[in-house]
Amino acid sequence: MPCLNLSTNASLDGVDTSAILSVASKTVARLIGKPEAYVMVVLKGSVPISFGGNEQPAAYGELVSIGGLNPDTNKKLSAAIAEILETKLSVPKSRFFLKFYDTKGSNFGWNGSTF
Repeated sequence: MPCLNLSTNASLDGVDTSAILSVASKTVARLIGKPEAYVMVVLKGSVPISFGGNEQPAAYGELVSIGGLNPDTNKKLSAAIAEILETKLSVPKSRFFLKFYDTKGSNFGWNGSTF
């Protein structure tokens, strides 16, 4: 049930968001080792964001997962998601933060219950 939530001040007008969602979903599933059928990716654009005192292209993300996260995996995920944002939305890698949450199944609701 990994969920990647990405917010950026970049405009998504005219952007193939389906391609971004697809590659991000596949990347998260592969690196965490979970079936892609359980991966959710949320992408929000044109969000007011200031980073370093300016509003140049930037992004913030949070990745929640029940297991599968560790320092090595997190480093790979950070690099992979930053690469997607840089190539698809022109957000420099240096202007992106990604926060990781490894949670218990009882803390995540799905299908009217919890995991």
